[in-house]
Amino acid sequence: MRALGLTTYGGPEVLRPVELPEPHAGPGEVRVAVRAAALNPADVMLRDGSLAAVYEGLEPPYVPGMDVAGLVDEVGPDVDPEIAVETGRFVVGVVDNTGSHGGYSEHVVLPAASVTAAPAGASFAEAASFLMNALTARNALDVLALPEGSSVLVTGAAGAVGGYAVALAHAEGLRVVALASPADEAALRAAGADEFVPRGDDAVVDVLGLVPGGVDAVIDAACLYDRITPAVRDGGTLVDLRFWDGDPGRGIHVAHVNVRERATDHAAIVRLREQVEAGLLPMRVAATFSAADVFDAHHRLDRGGLRGRVVLLFGDGREGTTA
Repeated sequence: MRALGLTTYGGPEVLRPVELPEPHAGPGEVRVAVRAAALNPADVMLRDGSLAAVYEGLEPPYVPGMDVAGLVDEVGPDVDPEIAVETGRFVVGVVDNTGSHGGYSEHVVLPAASVTAAPAGASFAEAASFLMNALTARNALDVLALPEGSSVLVTGAAGAVGGYAVALAHAEGLRVVALASPADEAALRAAGADEFVPRGDDAVVDVLGLVPGGVDAVIDAACLYDRITPAVRDGGTLVDLRFWDGDPGRGIHVAHVNVRERATDHAAIVRLREQVEAGLLPMRVAATFSAADVFDAHHRLDRGGLRGRVVLLFGDGREGTTA
């Protein structure tokens, strides 16, 4: 089986085609013929060695990829019939990638609980664009468990995780303060932001001007850490997505969340797909690349400035445009 992986850490140039044994679905699993795989910051962290400690002792090649869309082509025994997967079904899935098991592959085997039907009318690229980031936002909000009317600040609010956090928090009756570039204000207010703060040196002052005493919590998708904790009230919570080990003081709790914890939460995965179909959560594709052009795709991701996902297309998934 052909996949895209790495045997040494570095820039996009370390990614190359690799041959792996063909996987097969075991009990409770399905195999997906991958047609699209979205690029994530976690893929870059694997590629550049930021996750080297996690991969220590594992045999390379290491294959990135946590977001996939494709067609089920093998169903293992003992799959829960309520999950309703069958051969030929167009699905999206979250890949708990490790070692050579990753989404940048012609085939990937997943727990059946990690997949759901693709949103109605979606292309392969669109279908691959939402699930992991939406599930990360869902995980952050569930950890916070804020009562209706509470205030939550979302940093990096125009990004993939931040945008979903804004929409989901608003839908649950929270007062959402979005922090992002001024160019994104209109879009974020349309997505559900009650208040907007432009990023920059005055962000904390601006937040405190809107919410005297500080917000109840911050979902720190921009990884601002101690630069944003002064905007959190005493005893509030900062949700950390990237292993921060700081101590903000003032009784502020740092909640470390990892989307892998929810990779088999089938009910949450299905609900997110339903919220996409209902129009609450967008499928945003910024650029598509053939899998053969993974080097260029990672270079484009590294340049930043995107409002949407970079997606690799495999096999018969080559629809859309490349930018």
